[in-house]
Amino acid sequence: MPEAYIILLIGFGVLVLMTAWLPMVLSEAPLSLPISCVAIGAAIFALPLNVSVPHPADNLPIVERLTELAVIISLMGAALKIDRKIGWRSWMVTWRLLAIAMPLTILALAWLGHLMLGLGVATALVLAAALAPTDPVLASDVQVGPPRSGEEDETRFALTSEAGLNDGLAFPFIMCAIAIAEAGRTGEPWLLRWFSIEVVWRLTAGVGVGALLGYGLGWLVFRMPNRAKLSRTGDGFVALGITVAVYGIAEAMHGYGFLAVFAAGLALRAAERNHKYHQTLHDFSEQLERLLMMTLLVLFGGAIASGGLLDALSWNSLAYALLAIFIVRPLAGWLSLAGTVCPPTERAVISFFGIRGLGSIYYLSYALQKEAFDKVDVVWSTVALIILISIVLHGMTVTPVMRLIDHRQRRGTAAKEAKTLRRQRRKRDA
Repeated sequence: MPEAYIILLIGFGVLVLMTAWLPMVLSEAPLSLPISCVAIGAAIFALPLNVSVPHPADNLPIVERLTELAVIISLMGAALKIDRKIGWRSWMVTWRLLAIAMPLTILALAWLGHLMLGLGVATALVLAAALAPTDPVLASDVQVGPPRSGEEDETRFALTSEAGLNDGLAFPFIMCAIAIAEAGRTGEPWLLRWFSIEVVWRLTAGVGVGALLGYGLGWLVFRMPNRAKLSRTGDGFVALGITVAVYGIAEAMHGYGFLAVFAAGLALRAAERNHKYHQTLHDFSEQLERLLMMTLLVLFGGAIASGGLLDALSWNSLAYALLAIFIVRPLAGWLSLAGTVCPPTERAVISFFGIRGLGSIYYLSYALQKEAFDKVDVVWSTVALIILISIVLHGMTVTPVMRLIDHRQRRGTAAKEAKTLRRQRRKRDA
């Protein structure tokens, strides 16, 4: 029997090869890459090999750091591929999803968690806030295409920009739950301190640090004299350096690092919007993100098969999960987009694809290290079930749904062009 290190090397090599080849194999299949990774992990660790993946609750610091890295890499990649300039009107769908859909989702999920799962106020809020953001890692199939590719319709743009921003905006709600739990233990007032620090300061610091560093690094990369211009290196791993440096500086300034990374990516793109080097940076981020995602989802499948991750499930947990996926997020998204120019079909797709994933695991592992919460096993199992359902449901529906959206948009474009051509002919004949 080979030693554990050799088995680990073989497994890592196979995983890297799968990272490169599986997306091509699955491009026309009804199965997505995340579904395959979870299935592979569950199958491997269900075998009698005397190895298992422990429950995430037994390794909270490791789980937090691994998922944190995957999320920030994904956030940088998402920001780099957005072609649209940031603005009030051009990003209106995004602002509505953040300002209306997200708070409504958190409020509804927290109420249902208290009512259906018997959770305390703080625990119900942690569960709701962890589940509210659209995951930037697993939502890559519904996001815009690479930089300057032209694959940026309203649906893909809305889901990309929402996933980029709401992972950071969920943090004040997580910190609110921690503050409530701490106040329940100490009896000290918490509201003013929470609002001034966790909402005002950390949001401002996150966006500010990210934008300043992004523009500054953009000048270094694109604006320096030609002989020293850093974009000439062509090295994609610069994206990793920018990501972790911005995240670390923002966290050191007590800002929200997730927001800082996304803001830095947008600012870096704005520094020289059409430069081909953005493609290189994006491609590296995407490849690294895919490797991290596959690794973590294989472990997620292993935790389900051998770590007892779903052991605390009940019928109430199943009902909660179905309501969260099929009712709460779609309804909140639909209501938030009322009155916009977004067509009903696209409005429904944006509302439906509120994908849950690694970001939820990060928030949960983060919060559970800060304070004591009740029924933690129920919370873990419920979150894992919702992520599993989301991976399977959204993974199987994303290809046909996005093809439908693309077909409708091509048909609408063709109709507009034909109408314009008829108008020009009438003017010419007159």
